[in-house]
Order: sequence, then C-alpha cells, then structure tokens
Amino acid sequence: MTPDTINAERVTDDDRDDDRADPGYKVPGLERGLKILSEFSPREPVLGAPELSRRLKIPRTTVFRLLQTLESLGFLERADKDRNYRLGVAVLRLGFEYLSSLELTDLGLPIIEALRNDTGLTSHILIRDGRDVVFVAKAQSHTPIFSSVKVNVGTRLPAHATTHGQVLMGDLTLDDLRVLYPERKLHRFTKLTPETIEELYERIRDDAQRGFAISESSFERGISVVTAPVRNDTGRIVAVITTTIPRPEIDASLLDSGLIDKVRRAADELSQRLNYRPKNGPGAGSKYMKALGL
Repeated sequence: MTPDTINAERVTDDDRDDDRADPGYKVPGLERGLKILSEFSPREPVLGAPELSRRLKIPRTTVFRLLQTLESLGFLERADKDRNYRLGVAVLRLGFEYLSSLELTDLGLPIIEALRNDTGLTSHILIRDGRDVVFVAKAQSHTPIFSSVKVNVGTRLPAHATTHGQVLMGDLTLDDLRVLYPERKLHRFTKLTPETIEELYERIRDDAQRGFAISESSFERGISVVTAPVRNDTGRIVAVITTTIPRPEIDASLLDSGLIDKVRRAADELSQRLNYRPKNGPGAGSKYMKALGL
C-alpha cells in the first residue's frame, strides 16, 4: 500500500459527499470559509453563526468551527461579547496594495500629508491587529533634520509596548486586556514598558481620558511621538494618526507651535470623514501644554 493510498483512505465521508457535489479540484472547507468572508459587507459588517448557517445552508456546528478557524488566523474578529463577528485585519494582509483602495487610507492619506506639510514631521496612520500595531499609511518628511524616520507601510510593532498601541486599545476593558494578554507578566522592551495588565490598563485609561498621547523614547531610544485616536461611525477606535520626531525629547518650540492640537485635529478630521461625530470639541492638547507649564 502506497502513502497515497493510505492518505486516500483517510478522507472522511463528508469529504466524499462534497467531492460528489462539487466535482473537480475544489476544496470544500476552503470554499466554505471564503463564502463566509464574502457574506460580510459595508451594509452588514457584523454577522453571527446562526445567520451564516441559514444563508449558506451549512450546519451550524460546521459554521462555528469555520468561524473559529478564521478568527484564529485573524481574518475575523469578535464584534462583541456574543458570537458575532466582523472582518479582521488579516484580510488586509492579502496585499498591501489593496490598502490604497480602502476608505481609511483613501481618506486619511491627504490628511497626514497636510499634517506633514504643516509640521515638517513624518506622519503615519496605524491600526491594531491583535497584539500588534501595523503602519498602513505614511507621509514622509521633506525636512532634512526630520527625514531620518524611515518606518515603512506594513511595519509591525508590539501594541502593549508602544504609545500607538496603547491609544488604539483605548476602548478595551480590563477583562478584554486579560483575554488579549493571558500571561502574568508582559514582555518588557524598555524600562518604560508596562509590566502587568493592570499597569497597561492604567496607562490606556490615562491616554483615553486625555484624548491623545505623547511618548519620549518610551519604545525606541531617540524617537518621540504624538499620537491621537481615529474613530468610526460607531465611535470605536479604528486607527491612530501620529507624528514622529527623531529626538529623545520633544522640543518645547514644537509644543509651542501647537503640535498636539495639529495631530488631534488631523485625527478628528479623519474621524469625521468616517462619519464619527464627536461629543466634545478639541482643546485637550492646550490643556496638556498648560499642565506642562508651556
């Protein structure tokens, strides 16, 4: 008996039934998974297993297994504490060329280019993918003194250790964080990296209440950032806009020039283009500067 014969005998009855129903070289499990992904749309961004089972005429237990598989690979993510799902960031990883056609980057690129032109600083849009942050759009500085920042689209950094990630997690509860980080101690990249979930949550809440965040060499030595959240029409944080300064500290002259408010206004503008209507107006940046005595 050859290895091919042995493998052929391991085919399940379900697979044989599917092969008879779909002749040729189709892979039934893959086909079903892709059909599930195809059901999600801008009009129906959130779907559950019962509805998918009804539409696709697939047994509910099979749909649950497919959903869990797609979730484990990042193609789907939980939309709430129930069994509803929405598309995950892994869908975007199928090709970063596709990012240019997405609403977030289409609408956001002119905004960060204007922010770059106004501040002279390299500006980015980032999103969160599980425990990582991903750079999805970039406006490179034309100013020689600031042009050394060379982070590319697609670069991934640990969410818990970066200011970007902490701002992006601003909607998460302490329980959400414990699910995302089940380990007792978080990996520390610098002495400023949060070491516990409780410490991370406290930092996230501080940034969320402030409405923006500043980092001075907290993740990478000699790099400082100002970061503000972007929200969609549901009010959920879906991205951040950030400016990067290749200095261990942010010069007072940059803060005096209104850098914080400029970053926040850029984030607010993108939020509004995503149909978010903020309840509170800008101004937290000025309050922060006053707290610094600037």
